[in-house]
Amino acid sequence: MMASTLPPPYTPPRSFLFPRRNASSAPPAYPPGYVPGGLFAKYANDPREKRNRSLSLRAKKTGGSGPDAGSGRRFGFASMRASTQPELSKKLYRLIKSENHVISNYTNAGREQISIASQLSDWGLSTNDDAISDISDKIGVMLSELGEQDITYAQNLEDFRTVLKSIRNVEASVQPSRDKRARVTDDIQRLKYKEPQSPKLVLLEQELVRAEAENLVAEAQLSNVTRQKLKEAYAAHFAAVVERSQKQEILAKHARRLLSLLDDTPVVPGDARPAYDLERDARQILADAEEDLRNWTLELEEVPTNAQLDANAMPSVSAGNSPVTETHPQQATLHGTGEEAPKPELVV
Repeated sequence: MMASTLPPPYTPPRSFLFPRRNASSAPPAYPPGYVPGGLFAKYANDPREKRNRSLSLRAKKTGGSGPDAGSGRRFGFASMRASTQPELSKKLYRLIKSENHVISNYTNAGREQISIASQLSDWGLSTNDDAISDISDKIGVMLSELGEQDITYAQNLEDFRTVLKSIRNVEASVQPSRDKRARVTDDIQRLKYKEPQSPKLVLLEQELVRAEAENLVAEAQLSNVTRQKLKEAYAAHFAAVVERSQKQEILAKHARRLLSLLDDTPVVPGDARPAYDLERDARQILADAEEDLRNWTLELEEVPTNAQLDANAMPSVSAGNSPVTETHPQQATLHGTGEEAPKPELVV
């Protein structure tokens, strides 16, 4: 009688689509090179720490070989437009696009701040407390002006973004000359390999000389415009940052003066608070803030420049003897006064 063969022990099927992972309560590790809290958190509380940190963001780019590796971008119309850009101008195109999001966020933040200021004033009126009603209304005016400063800052960033577009446009115009030179070079190498004695080689070499001459001019124009406009753009950017911060500092200091007018001495049940009679003082604080904004000027160190270009983005004849353009102070523009203030003469 033949021995019966028993089936192998049952083994549950394993799922290869969703493999089981070992449960772990440990927090996820930070990416390589990342310091929790930002670039300067490691040295914030330890003055003895040597300041030998990397001062470049490029050292943090680990993993991935492409320019978009690890960026988490999703496909959309913006990515489609970026894909149609010349290779030379793609990165700056994305930077300008991202800067547009920053501008929108500052504009929205300023509008929300103005809305919050109105809500604060309405709430103070509903408390039926003369002191709280007056102080909250005056603080709402300050908050509203802070929101206006954010909106103005966003408008200044738009000017900075416009200057960057000029670099992007030149990059896009230089790309065809690079492509033409590379194409002619490839044609020559291919023809030398297939037909070393072909008469077309002479024509292609002549075309290569013309392509290299055109590309040489285009590269010089790109270098000149890039250096000039990069300096001009970020001079305007940081001037806008200084303007916003200094004006908001003025408003914040006067807003703190308003708080000193509010008596917060506790009272026992049955006692009445003294009557509030500081409306004139509160109005004077607002007048002081308006006067300080009116007298504000932008005082910055000059940004020297030797960029004197003609219409073809080439050095002008008098470039060597031209004086360095200085950044002049900007007169403050008061919101609601109807006064027009001259804009600063930035580096050009």
